[in-house]
Amino acid sequence: MEAMELSDFGKKLTSRSGILLLMDDLGKPLDEGVKPYPLGGGNPARVPQVEQAYRKEMEKLLSSQAFENVISHYDSPQGRMSFIKILADSFRKWYGWDISADNIAITNGSQSAMFYLFNMFSGKAGKMRKTLLFPLMPEYVGYADQGLEEGTFVSIPSKCTYFEDCTFKYSMDMDAVSSYLAAHPEVGAICVSRPTNPSGNVLTDSEIHELDALSKKYRIPLIVDNAYGLPFPDIVFIDEASPIWDENIILSMSLSKIGLPSIRTGIIIASKEVISALSGINAIASLASGSMGQALAESLIANGSLVSMAREYVMPFYKKKKALCESWIKKYFEGTKYMYHKIEGSIFCWIYLPDLSIPSRDFYQELKKKGVITVPGEYFFFGSKEQHEGFDYPHPHYDKCLRLNYSADEETVEEGIKRIASLYRVFS
Repeated sequence: MEAMELSDFGKKLTSRSGILLLMDDLGKPLDEGVKPYPLGGGNPARVPQVEQAYRKEMEKLLSSQAFENVISHYDSPQGRMSFIKILADSFRKWYGWDISADNIAITNGSQSAMFYLFNMFSGKAGKMRKTLLFPLMPEYVGYADQGLEEGTFVSIPSKCTYFEDCTFKYSMDMDAVSSYLAAHPEVGAICVSRPTNPSGNVLTDSEIHELDALSKKYRIPLIVDNAYGLPFPDIVFIDEASPIWDENIILSMSLSKIGLPSIRTGIIIASKEVISALSGINAIASLASGSMGQALAESLIANGSLVSMAREYVMPFYKKKKALCESWIKKYFEGTKYMYHKIEGSIFCWIYLPDLSIPSRDFYQELKKKGVITVPGEYFFFGSKEQHEGFDYPHPHYDKCLRLNYSADEETVEEGIKRIASLYRVFS
């Protein structure tokens, strides 16, 4: 059979992307005889109290005709309207947001929503070629290849503060962000994740307000990916991280990290115009979003249980795991030159290995031989190099970092970190 001749679209989406590497590692076995220590991917941990709550909701569905009603009908392209109304009522009550059902759409996971949004606001638009700005690089690997047109994603390397306890913290270079926007009217939207994937950084309320003010000044939306944030799953370990929304912010949420990763349910809160556009794309791309996640979470959101479980079980669960991860890093990396980002939220530890003698992509391959799955740092630095006037592109940390998922069982995480530290000594 002759080789397939793919379109530009086909070539773009079938390339060997970082997110494909990450997802492949979740499901493919290692070489025979190699015990796996999976610290890659974004799989959340299983929190018993949350799983029990979903089981009860499923049992309720199965005990009546509600189950058949859920599985036998498409919802609207906007989503399950009863679920959307409950979300709108809840956010109005909890935060006083001026929000209605017309401000919410459901997608098949927030990853799909980002694909739609990114291509709504970047690419050819009349005579202009719009770009999407990421103001805090490194950023989520799953964004990097979502643009249908090449070169429409631009980024600004983060500033970095180092501390004596072997930690560091990224922060936005707000002067650089402001200057870039002033000089580049083609920017169509700004996007950040909060908490930040991969670093575990959490942009403060004041930073979000500052970005929001800038985006309003230039009349572009601010996209905030809240997959790990408040009010659910609430994997946030600092105080100044309130949920923030206004009609200029496109807020993305998900049920994945609150126990339903395989039932793809993304929640988008935005202006009515954006929601109408997303609904139209949903209809074309997938007819409608899946109903089961919405049905399982509906009453749990209505009665406040999902938020309570996030606060009482999920956040403390990960906070304990975070502390253990930090203790093992300090124990096993002692005597080497290393630093890790302050873990302010999410389920990841971002470790910087300045003495690494090979690129982190190669180090990742060496670790796989030892059974340890991580995600190499290079994939989290992206954006058009040609548009980085005056910046240290892509970043001094570019090929010296690994992202570790610390949500696995304690034995797996500790042994994985131990093996990384041991191999780092070999490649230093």
